[in-house]
Amino acid sequence: MEILALLLFLSIFVLILYGYPVAFTLGGVSLLYAVCFLDPASFAALPPRIMGVMSNYVLLAVPLFIFMGIMLEKSGIAERLLETMAMLFGQRRGGLAISVVIVGAMLAASTGIVGATVVTMGLISLPTMLKRGYRPELATGVIAASGTLGQIIPPSVVLVLLGSVLQVSVGDLFAAALLPGLLLVVCYLVYLFLVSHFRPEWAPPITKEEIRQFRAKGFGWRVVQAFLLPFLLIIAVLGSIFWGLASPTEAAAVGALGATILTITQGKFKWDILQKVMRETTLLTSMVFLILLGATTFTFVFREMQGDRYLVELVQAANLPHWGFLLLVMVVVFISGFFIDFIEIIFILVPVVAPIFTQYHMDLVWIGILLALNLQTSFLTPPFGFSLFYLKGVAPPEVTTAQIYRGIIPFVVIQLLFLLLVAFFPSLATPR
Repeated sequence: MEILALLLFLSIFVLILYGYPVAFTLGGVSLLYAVCFLDPASFAALPPRIMGVMSNYVLLAVPLFIFMGIMLEKSGIAERLLETMAMLFGQRRGGLAISVVIVGAMLAASTGIVGATVVTMGLISLPTMLKRGYRPELATGVIAASGTLGQIIPPSVVLVLLGSVLQVSVGDLFAAALLPGLLLVVCYLVYLFLVSHFRPEWAPPITKEEIRQFRAKGFGWRVVQAFLLPFLLIIAVLGSIFWGLASPTEAAAVGALGATILTITQGKFKWDILQKVMRETTLLTSMVFLILLGATTFTFVFREMQGDRYLVELVQAANLPHWGFLLLVMVVVFISGFFIDFIEIIFILVPVVAPIFTQYHMDLVWIGILLALNLQTSFLTPPFGFSLFYLKGVAPPEVTTAQIYRGIIPFVVIQLLFLLLVAFFPSLATPR
């Protein structure tokens, strides 16, 4: 029976690599194995298990954060923020790239939606950077990597899903992720400072005449407007969590309402905009919850076949130290990110390894941050890195796929080195 559990896991993994729909593969193959190899009496426990997961109050934050991110994208605040930051930092070499990273971090703390951030910055910043003479690899790499900051900087949908699967507090994950997220931004900025110093031709400054024209009239008020509204939303969402005023789910509702109010203040709120936001939110939420339904079925069948107990026994028999097992899991997650989506990794791999981490008495909040940092690379690694797809879709025709792929290599290396840093210094990823 234990061998059948491992075959179930491998069957699902192979079928997903072949391109079968994830949600139906997870649920369908698991049910097929259950019908063939499990006692029919055990099926009675499956519906309550599914309803228990689907009615989880914490998961209500997922559609609310998605709504907040998409609504904020429609408000036009991101465009104004990018333009203002570009003029603030544009007079120094690499200034445009630095502004993209800072705006990416602010959008991550406001939305947490990678696709919206990458598309917005790709449409606005990439043509400007190329026009100013930026090396295409540097420009595309900065935009793609900055867009993925929403995976680790709270509020992050990834952290909400990891909290549900690992059965740890989402609030603790948010608090633990804040410092690593900000330090990763610092690492990006240090890299850009070094590049602009040693390869100044890769990142030329904006001309003084353009900056003078931008600052000619009402510059101070425009800066205040550009920064004030996103900061208010960040404080409303993250501040309400960290000060104990709201749970992550309640804070997500505050964020959704706040993003709607900001869109109204910008004069961008219209009936067709609301329809588009609600439609996109429904589509993304349905995708996540369908995968979650299939993943719950898979986890139930896998455990009924004693697969989790068998894996624990295998690890114990191999005498793997906890560091060895952690390294093995991180390598598997990183390689899986080349081929499958982060949601699939969370719902397929994490439930299988979580009991073993518990057996080793490892801090699951710290494990969650390590997994989130690792999953962040899945958006950047070809052939299926979603940030690369988003960016290619909005990039000018002269930007090639090869240039985008080469551009993300330094940032993937930075993320992996930073992952090692957090692994060796767990205090960087503990709730404060």
